[in-house]
Amino acid sequence: MKPHHSSLKHFIVHKLGVSNKDAVNYILSGRVLVNGKKGKITQVLLPEDEVQADGQLIKEPKKKVYLAYHKPRCVESTMNAEIENNLLHALNFNQIVFPVGRLDKESEGLMLLTNDGALLYNILHAERHQEKEYIVTVDNPLTQQAVDSLAEGIVIMGKKTRPSVVRQVGEKTFGIILTQGRNRQIRRMCYKLGYQVKKLVRTRIINLELGNLPLGSWRYLNQSEINDLMQKISG
Repeated sequence: MKPHHSSLKHFIVHKLGVSNKDAVNYILSGRVLVNGKKGKITQVLLPEDEVQADGQLIKEPKKKVYLAYHKPRCVESTMNAEIENNLLHALNFNQIVFPVGRLDKESEGLMLLTNDGALLYNILHAERHQEKEYIVTVDNPLTQQAVDSLAEGIVIMGKKTRPSVVRQVGEKTFGIILTQGRNRQIRRMCYKLGYQVKKLVRTRIINLELGNLPLGSWRYLNQSEINDLMQKISG
């Protein structure tokens, strides 16, 4: 879902205490600049945008933040403080960031969080299918038929999943690369094959690796990771 942000007109009305008509006149007359360019009435403002009115800075750009987080089990993938065991409390981070996608409560592993609204929107609405990789442990030994079925796709909730890359890494453990993110997809796929997931860890999102990031810890992405991520989602 696209993050909700104020329009430029709405921002000017509230920031300068003027009427809607006056705000429109401010903008149309070129007195309002967004990132050094003439603003547009319905333009959506992002946290990283800078706004000037009559040469005065009225909105400073927020620094773009990109975090990799190793989510433990039982942490909910939400910044809603009213929900128990939420990300806001788990992260203990001093800025507002948003998770790019979800990881269900019983799963653990890599999450990407950011305050970059454009990146968030582009990833969630990308036409190209973005890869996410998982290591999954189930309750009974895997058969070759089960591994093949996981790779070919399984009908869940009335629709067949996309083909995926699957490799068996242990008697009860397999790695899987998905290019879609349906609700509890891996758990539902395994259930249809007669298995119960005992442990599910996401190890990669697009080009970002979980690596040796400790459980419950977060780190900033480095510039190389950010550049690579931007390149991959832009096609």
